[in-house]
This record gives sequence, structure tokens and C-alpha cells, in this order.
Amino acid sequence: VQLQASGGGLVQPGGSLRLSCSVSGFLLDRPAVGWFRQAPGKEREGVSCLSTWNDITHYSDSVKGRFTISRDAAKSTFYLQMDNLLPEDTAVYYCAADLGHSSSYALCTTSPSDWGQGTQVTVSS
Repeated sequence: VQLQASGGGLVQPGGSLRLSCSVSGFLLDRPAVGWFRQAPGKEREGVSCLSTWNDITHYSDSVKGRFTISRDAAKSTFYLQMDNLLPEDTAVYYCAADLGHSSSYALCTTSPSDWGQGTQVTVSS
């Protein structure tokens, strides 16, 4: 199982970014996958997760209405579209999966077994 995140960068407040996570070793048709973030001095947060077998999503309250998680099973890639970014969204973002979890809520509130490398997102003017 491998996950490769990309798409981070520097953006102004109110701007948008799309993160991508390319996966190998499993198909995006059964397990839960998701995005987590960690800012300096803060605990890791489950930002958004997706159950790939039924497309049920979970979002943290801090991003609800601004972020959207999606997948393209044919490309073995899932995404995090981030709109109306705020300075407090600045963090290292990690994609993750757990073949033993199929629930998006369960994945976002536990510690996944498989992680991609982080990608830095900085929101600043």
C-alpha cells in the first residue's frame, strides 16, 4: 500500500487549492480514505474522509462547507478541493487510508494504518 500526496503550496486567504493523493496496492472501491492535517504546536486533525464503497463523507466542523473530498477510482486518486482558505488552514496535509476501515467517520476519528508523505499548505497574504 502506497499513497503519494501532491498539490500543496502558498495561497492567499480566500483562495483555493486542490490536493491529490495517488494510491497503489489497493482499489478505491472499498476502504475509507481521507485527509489529515497538523499545524505546528497543534494536534493532528482528521479534516475529511470518504467511504469509497458508498461515497459517504465526513468533514471536521472547521472545514465543513469549504472543503470537498472526492475520488476517481479509474485514476486511483482521491482529492481534497479546498475553497475559501483561511490562515488557520495552514498546516502539513497528509493523505491516509486504512483497508480495515470502510467508514469515513471511523477513519477520521482514529489513526489510519497507511499514510502518504505530507504536503505543506500555507495560507497567507
